[in-house]
Amino acid sequence: MQFSSFRRCLVAAVLALAIGPALAAELTVSAASSLTQAFRDIARAYQAHYPDARVALNFGASGALLQQIAKGAPVDVFAAADQETMDQAESQGLVLAGSRRDFVRNTLVLITAIHSGVAIRRLEDLGQPGITRIALGNPASVPAGRYARHALQAAKLWPAVQAKAITTQNVRQALDYVARGEVDAGFVYGTDAALMKDKVRVVLEVPLNIAIRYPAAEIIGSPHAQEARRFLAYLASPAALAVLASYGFGLPGR
Repeated sequence: MQFSSFRRCLVAAVLALAIGPALAAELTVSAASSLTQAFRDIARAYQAHYPDARVALNFGASGALLQQIAKGAPVDVFAAADQETMDQAESQGLVLAGSRRDFVRNTLVLITAIHSGVAIRRLEDLGQPGITRIALGNPASVPAGRYARHALQAAKLWPAVQAKAITTQNVRQALDYVARGEVDAGFVYGTDAALMKDKVRVVLEVPLNIAIRYPAAEIIGSPHAQEARRFLAYLASPAALAVLASYGFGLPGR
């Protein structure tokens, strides 16, 4: 009996050693909603390139993801859609110093349903009486909504548009509202609009005096720190940049 117990313990120890490295390579990445399709492709390519790696993806509004991380969600890498959210993550001591890097840029566009009869050529046209519902992300947690508010404030149009605003939990929800014809217009990223060319049309690129650059960083205390750094390095690789470019994202420095 004693020998049998010893053998069972030995087998358990060997299994633990065998399983340990596989578990160590599992990675949780929280990323902005606008990165959904691109990051799914990147995760598949990353796992093909590194067979020992496993990537779990969590998508949402950047602000909501930050709240999850602040409350202790087990996240290894955070990819936000704006600098402000990552600044907050840094100020709260959530990301590893020196790990932050911008990896892509985007544009903000105003869209309508493809068969809409609404005529919009400039932001001021949103004041038309016939336009009553405008979708944009909640500026408190959705970077696309903050970018939209910033542009509208610069044009002195925010109070008028705010009265017509249908706020959404993330940028993809704003896209869906426009595609289904539930609103007259909406603010989304250029990459989002490109996903539904058969349902929405871009009426203008929104002028901004700030660049839309996406930062990514390693979360402090990540149990998979080495894997997090490898994934962040992969985001800057030609393979990952090619995937991002295929969805309309640009290089961060251009």
